Amino acid sequence: MENLISLVNKIQRACTALGDHGEASALPTLWDSLPVIAVVGGQSSGKSSVLESIVGKDFLPRGSGIVTRRPLVLQLHKSDEGSREYAEFLHLPRKRFTDFAAVRKEIQDETDRETGRSKQISSVPIHLSIYSPKVVNLTLVDLPGLTKVAVEGQPESVVQDIENMVRSYIEKPNCIILAISPANQDLATSDAIKISRELDPTGERTLGVLTKIDLMDKGTDAVDILEGKSYRLKFPWVGVVNRSQLDINKNVDMIAARHREREYFTSTPEYRHLANRMGSEHLAKMLSKHLETVIKSRIPGIQSLINKTITELETELSRLGRPIAADAGGKLYTIMGICRLFDQNYREHLDGVRSGGEKVYNVFDNQLPAALKRLQFDRQLSMENIKKIVTEADGYQPHLIAPEQGYRRLIESTLVTIRGPAEAAVDAVHSILKDLVNKALNETPELKQYPGLRVEVGNAAIESLDRMRDHSKKATLQLVDMEFCYLTVEFFRKLPQDIEKGGNPTQSIFDRYNDSYLRRIGTTVLSYVNMVCSSLRHSIPKSIVYCQVREAKRSLLDFFYTELGKLEEKRLSALLNEDPAVRERRSALAKRLELYRSAQAEIDTVAWSK
Repeated sequence: MENLISLVNKIQRACTALGDHGEASALPTLWDSLPVIAVVGGQSSGKSSVLESIVGKDFLPRGSGIVTRRPLVLQLHKSDEGSREYAEFLHLPRKRFTDFAAVRKEIQDETDRETGRSKQISSVPIHLSIYSPKVVNLTLVDLPGLTKVAVEGQPESVVQDIENMVRSYIEKPNCIILAISPANQDLATSDAIKISRELDPTGERTLGVLTKIDLMDKGTDAVDILEGKSYRLKFPWVGVVNRSQLDINKNVDMIAARHREREYFTSTPEYRHLANRMGSEHLAKMLSKHLETVIKSRIPGIQSLINKTITELETELSRLGRPIAADAGGKLYTIMGICRLFDQNYREHLDGVRSGGEKVYNVFDNQLPAALKRLQFDRQLSMENIKKIVTEADGYQPHLIAPEQGYRRLIESTLVTIRGPAEAAVDAVHSILKDLVNKALNETPELKQYPGLRVEVGNAAIESLDRMRDHSKKATLQLVDMEFCYLTVEFFRKLPQDIEKGGNPTQSIFDRYNDSYLRRIGTTVLSYVNMVCSSLRHSIPKSIVYCQVREAKRSLLDFFYTELGKLEEKRLSALLNEDPAVRERRSALAKRLELYRSAQAEIDTVAWSK
């Protein structure tokens, strides 16, 4: 039992240290899933005295009005027999208190630090752990006492504020309600019973404690309540007799107070038959045993929440990326690894694993052929221009059979227009490759982690593509230029045969410049140009793929890698200068994941040993 409750205490402390508790959150957390006992009662109902009796120490602030103004999460840890008793606050983790009067003062001071020296309240809890061989393993939350009237110095809303705070704890299904009611008041007016009945109507989570039994009017007793006749709860009521104010003023210790409490129940005829389940010692043991039973029943649900949360934390940490290495070599390795991931994503677009690469083929299969078909040769092959070019090429000596120089000049002036579609194809593919860079950047989560590196990688990739485009444009235009630098001889060897079939080589030179002759020259030139266009339609894509697509796949970031190796550590650090909020979140998630994994291992061990 002690090991199980100690384990839960340990997990609760770790949750609190990491802020993984649900006091101010509606989201389910590990803290919310762990059973805890909330102490609820009206002002002056004896809550503080009950807690001090359970602990066996005088450590809580006392006074009139609202004394408890912040929730106190009290964790009791049973230590080895003979060990020294001490207390620790979560906000003072390395300070041990052996003087419990100093503990009381620190609770007051810490309350004032949060609320000021007024009578304001705060929902921010104080966390206190007490280690003693005289306590049982237990976690209790002491809540501000419910009140009906605001006192001087408090806002009118304080009544509702306290009730809302109490509700926020005890409405949780894993909260055990320790309802404190004074026996010298009518139970029907008990604030603790009223609110617990509302939030736990079946009484499954409520444990009733009756205080101030020794202060009841003469001739009256609390037997009917303690026997469950006046108000029945699922679990038996426990009566306690706390120290009186006179006892506190005289510094009567807890051992003497507990002895006198036992004597009271065993010597009072009305309560003698109930004495074995009355008193502070019985209450502490009963609470510890009940808490252990509840914890055991909640283990499957706790395991489920832990496993689900671990998966979610691992996913989130994976999305945020790894933490930055401290040394230059580690930083360079990190950058190179991220760049390789980007490079891989980029290649997958071109290889068809991801979308986008098909647009390059669309340029070759649709845009380039359409652009070649749209070329207009009317100006180059008009009757007037053909006659002008041919006569100029003949010079003072007209051609004998065919105007060879005229053909060459006409073909050259016509083929030059193909440079436009060739350049446009290069630019279209370049634009697609740049768009794929942006896609690959967005699809590389690691680059989102480091905005500076993302910009540098993007710029380096675009600069590399620009160099490839320039080289591709030069190579592609050379293909076009090659066509009019050296004409295909076989095509023109057909010309004399055509003349023999349909022409008359003996006609006068001047007749050769008639429309029919010039039209024949234009048709021949157009036929040759179409043949060249058909050839370039296939060779231009090959040039573009070789110079741009292939190189983008092979060496997109090669220049960047070379420059990266020359950078100093300061510059590498600048590239990995992630958003501080991301860094802080990763650190918090990593600590939380460590907590949940530790809890998973320990709770699994407990579950298997059941």
